[in-house]
Amino acid sequence: QVQLVESGGGLVQAGGSLRLSCVASGRTFSTYAMGWFRQAPGKEREFVAAISTYGASTYYADSVKGRFTISRDNAKNTVYLQMNSLKPEDTAGYYCAAGIIYTDYGARNEYNYWGQGTQVTVSS
Repeated sequence: QVQLVESGGGLVQAGGSLRLSCVASGRTFSTYAMGWFRQAPGKEREFVAAISTYGASTYYADSVKGRFTISRDNAKNTVYLQMNSLKPEDTAGYYCAAGIIYTDYGARNEYNYWGQGTQVTVSS
């Protein structure tokens, strides 16, 4: 079992930056790929970014490519999402997830464990 706890959300003006963190419990963190997803009110939860087990590969949604960076520190059981040049449309609850990916890093059903989320609000 893996428990995930996100932090770092908040209110920021458009053009600003935030760094989200997600700490995982347990000693098996490095066996899981990690992903970030987001969900705005009335919308489906959507893929944002993902990183392979040791960080060799990263994946991004087109909407955040070039602005967001995912990274992980396996010694600290932590995955990060650095968000720069934030836009009002980035406003959402952000969720980290852990999974053993078979085909698609962007697919929600590939992830077995989810955090409770952290809110990001970007004002115009």
